[in-house]
Amino acid sequence: MSKASFIKELSIPAIAAPMFLISGPKLVIECCKNGIVGTFPALNQRTSEGFEQWLIEIKTALSDFEKETGTKPAPFGVNLIVHQSNPRVQADLMLCVKHQVPIITVSYTHLTLPTNREV
Repeated sequence: MSKASFIKELSIPAIAAPMFLISGPKLVIECCKNGIVGTFPALNQRTSEGFEQWLIEIKTALSDFEKETGTKPAPFGVNLIVHQSNPRVQADLMLCVKHQVPIITVSYTHLTLPTNREV
């Protein structure tokens, strides 16, 4: 198995985990500018329209940083909740593709309660 090509762009091989209600554009941008992969959950932004604005904000800030400093920032990533309870998953995935999000992680849980009922 070969290493991802972006590994050489990192200060340290670390990822700032996508934290519910905490991770957003400011945290992601600062992580990436400092050589750490910054990530956030798509659902931290309450609408797909707002999510797209966050993607634009992050990409613009990182592009500006690279132009101003000559330093390539670490890539950023988005965590998608891939579950039937998330009605936005398809729309948010399409936005990730449209904006060429470098890293996409997914969260999925399949639970069976003691009553054998799926959640």
